[in-house]
Amino acid sequence: MNPTPTPTPTSDAGADRHPRAFVAPLVSTLLTLPMAAVAFFFVGLAPMVCDSCGSAVSGRFDDSYDLAFPVFGFGLVVVLVVLLSAWALPWRRGNAAARVWLAVIAPAAVVFDFIVFHGLVDWP
Repeated sequence: MNPTPTPTPTSDAGADRHPRAFVAPLVSTLLTLPMAAVAFFFVGLAPMVCDSCGSAVSGRFDDSYDLAFPVFGFGLVVVLVVLLSAWALPWRRGNAAARVWLAVIAPAAVVFDFIVFHGLVDWP
């Protein structure tokens, strides 16, 4: 009647660590941040489109821009959260697929955010 031995902790605790876990978030960061900066630049220039508009057209444009700009800003915050989530996942092999998906979603979310902004604005 030998009692079963209790398992002892091994030094294989770091064996599950993915050696290239940083690649997908790094590539995503190098794409997403410049894309977000360029999108923010063009969104900031958008009010110049209606500099020579009449008062009625200008009023409609300003009202729609006043709604679209905060929506765009919130979208950029969502992009930042997704990008940080790609970096924050534990660097284990089991999280590789989620990390890659988050890394792909971040730049796609910038494009989607810009499309939503463009759709919300009542362009002249």
